[in-house]
Amino acid sequence: MNVVADPASTASTSALPAHFRHWPPAQPRHLTLPRTHLFHNVEVSAARFPDKPFIVFYDSLLTYADFRAQAERLAGWLQREGGVRPGDRVLLDAQNSPQWVLAFYAILRADAVVVPVNPMNRCDELRHYVADAGTRIAFVAQDLLAEVLPLLDEGAATGDGSEGLQRIVAITYSDHLTAATDLTVPPFIAAPRNLPQRPDVTAWADAMAAGHQPDPYRAGPNDLAVMPYTSGTTGQPKGCMHTHRSVMSTAVGGVHWFGRTQDWVALSVLPFFHVTGMSGGMNGPIYAGGSIVLLPRWDRDAAAQCIQRYRVMTWQAISTMVIDFVNHPRIGDHDLSSLVGIRGGGAAMPAAICAKLKALTGLDFVEGYGMSETMAATHINPPQRPKPQCLGVPVYDVDARIIDPVTLTEVAPGEPGEIVVHAPQVMQGYWRAPQATAEAFLEIDGRRFLRTGDLARVDEDGYFFMTDRLKRMINASGFKVWPAEVEALLYHHPAIQEACVIGARDERRGETVKALVVLKAGVEPPDAEALMRWCHDHMAAYKVPRIVEFVTALPKSGSGKVMWRELQEQQARRDAEAAGA
Repeated sequence: MNVVADPASTASTSALPAHFRHWPPAQPRHLTLPRTHLFHNVEVSAARFPDKPFIVFYDSLLTYADFRAQAERLAGWLQREGGVRPGDRVLLDAQNSPQWVLAFYAILRADAVVVPVNPMNRCDELRHYVADAGTRIAFVAQDLLAEVLPLLDEGAATGDGSEGLQRIVAITYSDHLTAATDLTVPPFIAAPRNLPQRPDVTAWADAMAAGHQPDPYRAGPNDLAVMPYTSGTTGQPKGCMHTHRSVMSTAVGGVHWFGRTQDWVALSVLPFFHVTGMSGGMNGPIYAGGSIVLLPRWDRDAAAQCIQRYRVMTWQAISTMVIDFVNHPRIGDHDLSSLVGIRGGGAAMPAAICAKLKALTGLDFVEGYGMSETMAATHINPPQRPKPQCLGVPVYDVDARIIDPVTLTEVAPGEPGEIVVHAPQVMQGYWRAPQATAEAFLEIDGRRFLRTGDLARVDEDGYFFMTDRLKRMINASGFKVWPAEVEALLYHHPAIQEACVIGARDERRGETVKALVVLKAGVEPPDAEALMRWCHDHMAAYKVPRIVEFVTALPKSGSGKVMWRELQEQQARRDAEAAGA
């Protein structure tokens, strides 16, 4: 099946792909993208709306004019004192905060490349990002320094400063708490500045106070801008190379798809390190000149208070947030009437929760589909006609097809197959991984298509519905967990001989992580709780197996490979039986 979201070449409505019949009203089918550096969006909005609040952070405001000025000072410091050169990769490790947004745009303003990482990552995980991306400087939140300082020490040990992490700019969130608030501020946000006294750690406030101005930017739309990391079926996480153009595509596309204007107020609580939050909760509002009410982590009380206080219009969410929100015992005490749109992706929203949300707000949950390789959405439900548990339709200029994953030929309409996409938001490839890049793409009709690894079907209206995954991936509360990565970390445990990680059904998380473990002979065996505690010390919390099953052996193929799919299918049958009980 071929579903193409290109400008129509015919006046006949019947000749158009089916999904165009439900296209958002008054929206073009083709979207011309700005051929500019992403920082230009900051300059435009600051010129148009200098005194308008861009960021609201626990009642503290940052205007567009101040945001631009601070981002430029920080970019100047990166160039003058941080030694950052065009194309350098700079790590960004923090929770959602004004500093996260400022650092992101300062890195771009310095013609460098942002490497955003999950702040839940531990030292062993971060070591790979630093080494693979070749980052010599990082922005790190104060509360996360313990996980990063060992890497700074390792970088210092290289001697000449050409390899490894050499410098940290330390973020203290409370630096941006400039106004009194009655909202509950988390302790890690309210904590005063408390940094190690060492020459290779610079306080954010000191970098800002230096007052440097940056050189004119040189990067263009085809230069690298952002490199989020993603994992896969095997090996370590890989950097997705995104240009200013591919990042611009989802930012501009989301603004137009939902008809947002400069008076848009968004609740930005999805993490910015993830491409969905980055695009919809940060880059899109900057392009439109809107305002964001920013929360570092999900907090249903703060979310409800902020929606009421700041007349929030939109909220990007994942299913676990919405479940928690609609089940708030005092949610009826809050005025939510300003909301005009609630959307998200990840795990499909349960129908019962959609019904509760509709009863509470009068709004449908609008789902979409994308991945790190596509800088967020390639498919979104038309807001005026969404379908539940649906990926949506291909958005502007997305050529999305369903192919047989073995023969690589297109399947018949309605038949399941693998989603492949050709689109302006698709990455250039994986950083320093030519073989993985070659495997990720194929050519159809002379065009380069990304293989998503997701199986779907298309209904008679042109809407895409997920059916399965080719890739080994667990979606736990919207976080992607790659079993091969967790297995690789488990093998560092002295008592583990073999491990296989699969997904198991979870009422709250949708899926959760389960580890089947074979222990070494003659070694003091840990119990499940002890193993989970060890995992918490060595990997991000969302990756930690919530279920551990000790087994005597794992099923293997004739070539000796662990038959993970067989174990996954066994677990799926058990989950289905339990759900039916």
